[in-house]
Amino acid sequence: MIQADTPAGPVALKLESLQRTGSFKVRGAANRILKLTERERRGGVVTASSGNHGRAVAEVARRLGIAATVCVPDWADPSKLAAIRAAQATVVLCGDSYDAAEDRAVALAAAEGMTLVHPFDHPDTIEGQGTIALELAEQLPDLDEVLVPLSGGGLVAGIALAARARGVRVVAVSAHRASVMLRSIRAGRPIRVPDEETIASALGGGIGLDNRFTFDTVRDVVDEHVVVEEDRIRVAVARCFHNHRLVVEGGGAVGIAALWSGYEPHGCAAVIVSGGNIDPPTLNAVAMDPATTAPTA
Repeated sequence: MIQADTPAGPVALKLESLQRTGSFKVRGAANRILKLTERERRGGVVTASSGNHGRAVAEVARRLGIAATVCVPDWADPSKLAAIRAAQATVVLCGDSYDAAEDRAVALAAAEGMTLVHPFDHPDTIEGQGTIALELAEQLPDLDEVLVPLSGGGLVAGIALAARARGVRVVAVSAHRASVMLRSIRAGRPIRVPDEETIASALGGGIGLDNRFTFDTVRDVVDEHVVVEEDRIRVAVARCFHNHRLVVEGGGAVGIAALWSGYEPHGCAAVIVSGGNIDPPTLNAVAMDPATTAPTA
């Protein structure tokens, strides 16, 4: 964890981008897979992912000697796909939407007898992500608020369930072009929306029309929702690189982007920097773009 200066004052950055697999996803994946029975381990695991969860599942499965299959949309980050394959998992490209990848993973689990390791909508996954809040309680005992990237809701749900019991305020931050959970909450039910191109691709995809856990939890326990635009996310990625020598992917930078978009935290605040798996050419383009390095109002 480090401290960063922002227009709203200093905040703590919880650097999940420095996890072994480059994101917080290894917490939930490990918690889920370690609870499998021996029979389930022999049958292998399958998941759907836009990249980070797939990489985490592949790495945990490799370490435990379990066969893994990862279904991904065609637009998944090339560096994440390379890491999944390097961990000896089978990659299945499933077209231009995350929902198609999720449907394929469910079908493979049923047809091949594999265990589905859901990227967010499972109690074990949520529990694993919640360990971040337990660490924050030790590292920042005076914490008042935490800003958390929102996608399928596993990270926000896990952190909120653990943090709110300690009186910590939870703010969920969505990328405008990857905000299906927030749109679903506003609609009053899980919905599907078309995938949009975004630098925050890790937050893309659906939440599942049959969502059982994260939709209700996020709806009920989040104190506030913030939405950030594409240009501010790019600025956040560039500022992390130039000011703090941190490699942060777009989805991991949305909390920082919120602070540079005018959001003012309540008291002692921490931001979850959820991932750092950004393709090098993309990082270079963002970091060298005059629009991201110019003074920001």
